[in-house]
Amino acid sequence: MADLGAARRGAALVLVLLAVLLPPPAHAQPSIFSAGPGQQFSNTEPVTFLADKLSYDRNTGVVTATGHVQAWQTGHVLQADKATYNRNTGITIATGHVVLLEPDGQVLFSDRAQLSKGMLNAVLTGMSVRLPQNARLIANGGRRTGGQINDLARAVYSTCNLCAKNPTAPPLWQITASRVVQDLVDKRIEYYDAMMRIYGFPVFYFPYFWTVDPSVKRGTGLLVPSFGVASHIGAFLTVPYYFVLDGQSDLVVSPTIASEQGPQLNLIYRRDFNNGAVNLNGYIARDEGSPQGALFANGIFDYNDTYRYGFSYNRATSADYLRDFNIANGADVLTSQAYVEGFGQGAYTRLDTRIYQGLNSSIDDAALPVVLPHWQYSYFGAPDALGGRFSLDTGYFNILRPVGANVQRVSAIANWDRPAVGPDGTLWDFALHLTAAAYSGNQLEQQPDFFSFNNETTARALPQAGVTFRWPLMRSGAWGSQLIEPIVQFIVAPNTGGTSYSTVPNEDSLFLEFTDANLFGWNKFPGIDRAEGGIRANYALHGAWYIGGTTIDGLIGQSWRLHTDTTFPVGSGLNNNFSDVVSRLTVTPNPWLNLTWQNRFSTNPLSLQFTDATASFGNDLLRLTAGYLYTPINPYDLDSEPLADVESEVDVPRSEASLDASSHFGAWRLTGYGRENLADGKPDSAGVTGSYENECMIVAVQFARRFTSLNGDNGATLFLIQITFKTVGQFGFNAL
Repeated sequence: MADLGAARRGAALVLVLLAVLLPPPAHAQPSIFSAGPGQQFSNTEPVTFLADKLSYDRNTGVVTATGHVQAWQTGHVLQADKATYNRNTGITIATGHVVLLEPDGQVLFSDRAQLSKGMLNAVLTGMSVRLPQNARLIANGGRRTGGQINDLARAVYSTCNLCAKNPTAPPLWQITASRVVQDLVDKRIEYYDAMMRIYGFPVFYFPYFWTVDPSVKRGTGLLVPSFGVASHIGAFLTVPYYFVLDGQSDLVVSPTIASEQGPQLNLIYRRDFNNGAVNLNGYIARDEGSPQGALFANGIFDYNDTYRYGFSYNRATSADYLRDFNIANGADVLTSQAYVEGFGQGAYTRLDTRIYQGLNSSIDDAALPVVLPHWQYSYFGAPDALGGRFSLDTGYFNILRPVGANVQRVSAIANWDRPAVGPDGTLWDFALHLTAAAYSGNQLEQQPDFFSFNNETTARALPQAGVTFRWPLMRSGAWGSQLIEPIVQFIVAPNTGGTSYSTVPNEDSLFLEFTDANLFGWNKFPGIDRAEGGIRANYALHGAWYIGGTTIDGLIGQSWRLHTDTTFPVGSGLNNNFSDVVSRLTVTPNPWLNLTWQNRFSTNPLSLQFTDATASFGNDLLRLTAGYLYTPINPYDLDSEPLADVESEVDVPRSEASLDASSHFGAWRLTGYGRENLADGKPDSAGVTGSYENECMIVAVQFARRFTSLNGDNGATLFLIQITFKTVGQFGFNAL
């Protein structure tokens, strides 16, 4: 090996000397060899190459290099078994395992190559091109002109790997063409008289089409059209066109024609800035005999390291238009907002304003709030000299409704918390808490408050003090480790209930679900417009068993208060001195099985008031997840009618079941789902999706059915097939 390396270095040195000492005749062309890889082309630079053996014919001016030949020129690298260079014509002929390495990373293979003008011109036979993203372009022959155009004859293009057992078998897909032109400057590939073949069988014929080079992430051109059938617009065809405006922005123009509605034009504009980005997605169309449109826009910008600001604007002329053209993915409400937010050391602040648009016929836009503005500030301090931490949350909002209550609120929530470790491993937490708010409202006789009066200005404050005790007792043995942990929380506060909230508007505490998740804490309501007070205790027994890879974790608890608090809504489980009993059980015997069960029981008489059960079974090959939810009151009715009317319907339960299945094996993925409303015995929705993906292709199929009514329809069905040929495009069929 040492002798061979010395010989190659010697051969290179000899040819360099020949190129320098023996100048070419006056009519000779410049040498194709440069001084080294990556250097610029020069007419006067000597030849630099590596070879096992070389010879020079002084009479003909032909240099012959054989054995592991390598040469460089203008960033191009040539490798071959043999290369001859005619110093009179400036033509190099390379044979045997010819490889051309391009500056952009592209690799060309050929049986024979004739090169000139510094490898910018070439004629190749039996050639193939290795491109990014596993793409390959193979041709009987090709011609390169000026280093800018590759003109290939009888070419084949694919990104699929060949079968390892039978390499001569056709790949999964390939494009065959009588002529392919590869534009190296504009980074595009043009196909003439082309045929798409699947496993060798012809499927689609294209007289002409072009795609961007696989190395290009963004390129102006026609995107793959989509077509299908929709229940509201009939048969349709969408033909998108993509424009690269500059290095920071682009535009997609997508016209749609349909047999029963439309036409429609969709414009998507995106732009990146040094400190942020903007995205605009606009629609204009004709639907149900009238002009329609929608705009979805968002942007976010950094002001400095502390502050940023942004916006989102989502609006449509009608909900029916979005439903007909399947825009907004079945959302019930569109939210638009503008905001400024800041991040500090232990602090956060945000100022925003919001407007809403309902997309469901059951939602009255006039009853939706306009938040103008909403401000919040949060602070979490470092430990003080006593070992406690202080936190503060303040805020202000102004809510306006054309139909409904108009409310202004300023609030502050202060908390001081001091944890401690007592004797025998007991854990203690001492805390002080204050909630204060001031309100001003009008039209309070309307939703969501339904008061008997119109205007009110009021304020309230609720100070509280509490202590939480936990005593985790752990035992380990041959049967694993067992944990028994009693938890007791005692809170002292002024009484609430009665008339304490009779004049306070309610915006953030309309619905309460009492579970183990909010058993402990200052307030079981989700907001502060309603709060529980008085002398009370929350207590539970937490237990766990850890054995091998199995975990069993459970909790059962209850709440007690000295006085009856009428603040809580009917059916909440908190209306009496002793609350309902809440529990949670999680069983994980192994990685392929997980069971979680939450419950709430009333004690007099004993009856189930809430349950949420989930069971997940299986692995990647097949996983099933089943769920069941029960609650005696539908929460969506609580802010739409007076409380007295809701109380008369407490016996109308919300009962839902769900089943999800998924499977992932090799290149295949399958999922399915179903939702059933057990209260009325009717299904809500069901669907199945499947996909296959390998190195060159993606096939996706989706079927979904919505059985519930939206804006007065009779449900909807979605059927979608998408076939993606990687680096080429996506073909699909939609039925809605």
